[in-house]
Formats: sequence, C-alpha cells, structure tokens
Amino acid sequence: MKQYLNNGGFPAGNPIANIFVVIVGALAIGGFVVLGFFALMIVGSIVAVMAAVIGIRVWWFKRKLRGQMQSGQSSDPGTGATAGGVIEGEYKVVAEDREDA
Repeated sequence: MKQYLNNGGFPAGNPIANIFVVIVGALAIGGFVVLGFFALMIVGSIVAVMAAVIGIRVWWFKRKLRGQMQSGQSSDPGTGATAGGVIEGEYKVVAEDREDA
C-alpha cells in the first residue's frame, strides 16, 4: 500500500525532488506575476492612448462645430444651405401641370 503524509506534504519520498518542485513552482509563479504585470501595463497603455485619441477627436469636432454655429456657416457649404436650413437659389418653371380630363 502507498502511504501518504497526513499533513498535506508532498507524496514523493525524495527531499531533493520536493525542494526542486518548490523552487520551480515559486519561480513559475513569480514569472507569471511579472508577465501579468507587463501585459497589464501594455494593455493599459494601449487603452490610454486610444482614449486620448478619441478624446482629442471629439474635442476637435466640438470646436469645429462651435465655430460653424457662431459664424453661421452650414455644415455642407456646397449645397448653399444656411444654418437655419433654408436653401437659397433661383428656379425656372419648365412645364406647367396639365389637367387630364
């Protein structure tokens, strides 16, 4: 029969193997903590840069929109529409409507 320790120790009977397992386990845990820290820093940096880019873009758009509202220009200058939504221009009647009997 196999006999296990009741105090939760290692089942291996070789103390050198037990020390090796503890050292390798501690190094692995330490390595994972360091890698996790650097991964968190990299992801956090990417998120911070993206938030800054989006924030600057929103600020720039608001600034541009505020300038257009104060000067009375339209958002699409090619159409001739003013800030009030009125399209100015001339028209010519091509044909009168006919009433069919």
